[in-house]
Amino acid sequence: MNTRHYIAIDLGAESGRVISARMTTSGISLTEQHRFLNEPVTVGSTTHWDILGLWKGIKFGLAKAARDGGAIHGIAVDTWGVDFGLIDHNGELIGNPVHYRDKRTDGMAEKFFQRIPRQQLYGIAGIQTMQINTLFQLAYLAEYRAKMLDQAKVLLYIPDLLNYWLSGNIGNEYTIASTSQMLDAKARDYSGEILNAVPVRRSLLPSVTLPGTVLGSLLPETVDAAALAGAPVVAVGSHDTASAVAGVPAEGTDWLFISSGTWSLLGAEIDEPILSAEAAAFNLTNEGGVGGKIRLIKNIPGMWLLQECRRAWAADGHQYEYAELVKLASNAPAHLARINPDYPAFSQPGGMPQKIAEYCRQTGQAVPDSPGQITRVILESLAAAYARVAAMIARVTGRRFTRIHIVGGGSQNDLLNAFTADATGMQVLAGPVEATAIGNVLTQALATGQLQSIAQGRRIVAQTSQIRSFTPQNIEVWQTAADKHQHLFANQAKE
Repeated sequence: MNTRHYIAIDLGAESGRVISARMTTSGISLTEQHRFLNEPVTVGSTTHWDILGLWKGIKFGLAKAARDGGAIHGIAVDTWGVDFGLIDHNGELIGNPVHYRDKRTDGMAEKFFQRIPRQQLYGIAGIQTMQINTLFQLAYLAEYRAKMLDQAKVLLYIPDLLNYWLSGNIGNEYTIASTSQMLDAKARDYSGEILNAVPVRRSLLPSVTLPGTVLGSLLPETVDAAALAGAPVVAVGSHDTASAVAGVPAEGTDWLFISSGTWSLLGAEIDEPILSAEAAAFNLTNEGGVGGKIRLIKNIPGMWLLQECRRAWAADGHQYEYAELVKLASNAPAHLARINPDYPAFSQPGGMPQKIAEYCRQTGQAVPDSPGQITRVILESLAAAYARVAAMIARVTGRRFTRIHIVGGGSQNDLLNAFTADATGMQVLAGPVEATAIGNVLTQALATGQLQSIAQGRRIVAQTSQIRSFTPQNIEVWQTAADKHQHLFANQAKE
């Protein structure tokens, strides 16, 4: 049997992993070689990613994977979107990349809309307006740090930066570049009109490479290991959600996906971007996918809300595991209150339990006053948000969806899975947890010729993964709750 050995480097907002994968045409086995924290660092008033700490973790994981034995047939990186590093004319990184939650982009979207109105921008890029987007980060630099841009030769998104350090080759991979809000969605290349409005020179942005492109061989100085000699470095769906969707074990067109982690990204695969006024009003985003697809999605602040609550409770001396909080939530009162996950105050770290209580108080609802109640309010509110977004996507695509595939770490939360089935009225299929690493590996296998298509890879995943199914049980109760809280979300399409 033709077995190949790949390495997936998967970086999330909380941690990074180096994962070995053994793949045949009948299955994939994954081994986590190394996990390391991804902790932002604040210096002065600016929050950075610890990119050198991440690089150290990657190199350690690669060395460990090499000791497994046998040749490595591919190495690929996927990460979160929008953030970037600037490389100078000597090939050196200019400063640590800045974290997307840094406040430097406050108000930049509104300023930019004076140059290109929101509707016009959406008609070009088709991307959900979020102040964290690369476009607004660059607009800030152009206005307040122009000398830094003058120093820079190229901009590399986080996975592209790591690919550069791994292979020595420069490029912007399509799926990660699409998160920037600077691509022409139809042309699938940078928009001159948008770049001129920033303003930023076109030469700062390297050529766009497609998922499945072999960038070159691993530089020998990266890790001195015989198994890694000459290993190809592959550009996969470098945006972690693009890789996660590639790993969804689905067939047909009647399914939605939720990549569930710090963010919940809910969407559908489509062939061409939808740039209608209605899609713009819903603030849906057309991001690049693997295999020529577009991911029509909406970003929903997902487990971030509960992560922040856990941090706050831990600071008060109460360390709760997720399983413990889910158990407490299952025994808490149902439909006590609803929060809007997109409420601006929730996007910043710190004091999340108090923020949630204050939101409920200000909106005239019952105020959750225990970890179990707060957790239940968060999970029910996320499920209700999924239902609203699913309805938006069905409306703009004209398609009828019957099932939702939930992948990623959040797919392990069976209480949220059951809530999602009830809120949407659809079958929920949960798993695999490691869809991002799996999609990363499938695209490597496509690049090396082991697979003929992503569809073939998805069939392998479906045959070999343990998928849990949830069917709606309380549709009427959830609809009554949705009607009760509808007024809280009257302006959501504008957010």
